[in-house]
Amino acid sequence: MNKRIIKYCLLILILNLMSVTSAKEKTSNTFVKIETNYGTLKVMLYDETPLHRDNFIKLVNEHFFDSVLFHRVIPNFMIQAGDPDSKRALPDAHLGAGGVGYTIPAEIVFPKYYHKRGALAAARTGDFVNPNRESSGSQFYIVEGHSYSDEDLDALEHTLNSSLQQALFNRLFSERKTQLKAMELDSVEYNARLREIYNEVKKETTGTSLFRYTDSQRREYKMFGGAPHLDSQYTVFGELVEGFSVLEAISKVETNADDRPLTDVVIISMKIVKK
Repeated sequence: MNKRIIKYCLLILILNLMSVTSAKEKTSNTFVKIETNYGTLKVMLYDETPLHRDNFIKLVNEHFFDSVLFHRVIPNFMIQAGDPDSKRALPDAHLGAGGVGYTIPAEIVFPKYYHKRGALAAARTGDFVNPNRESSGSQFYIVEGHSYSDEDLDALEHTLNSSLQQALFNRLFSERKTQLKAMELDSVEYNARLREIYNEVKKETTGTSLFRYTDSQRREYKMFGGAPHLDSQYTVFGELVEGFSVLEAISKVETNADDRPLTDVVIISMKIVKK
């Protein structure tokens, strides 16, 4: 066998190995089919958010979501479900406070995963009572959103950077809380330490450290829409891959003052499926 044939055979072998590896990578994520009375939604769960992925799979396999309602629907924003109290709920019942009795540590993989149209994310309570932004153990939402202009995204970048600065300040303050507590009677020393924290925040969040949406993210938000004002604040753990027309149909249903659909939008079943 001459050298050319040997090289050709090696090349074919390498390409086959690459193809097998690529196929494994493409099918490594988990897919879930969500049957509703409005049609079928299919979501892909991200491997980079393993706590949320595994919890969602567990609940699906336990049939936890069967008969749960999409209890909160806001057009041009999102549809939300996962409250077990919504099963067989009376039409005038206030929903949204139910859960599984535990939370999940935040897995905010931003800016890689953001609130584009179809993003699957975990609901949670607000920062005031939940500074670590832990997720609800069962409630989730799927983003429908709307389109944004470059000017809108510029303003959101500013707001997001301010939010990131505040979060960093809060973290640094919390880490030094005991030290600062001991200085409360000495206002000069106390204020000096606060200025040190402020200067650290300013140093870490200026210039090249500031957040900027990438060109691809801007295109996504301008062409297809989403909810960028939620970026970096909630865990996005998957995305819709099929059923965008169903998402749109659900988002347009008539709702009451609590954003609950007047006609129930029911999750009939969920199950793990192959791609």
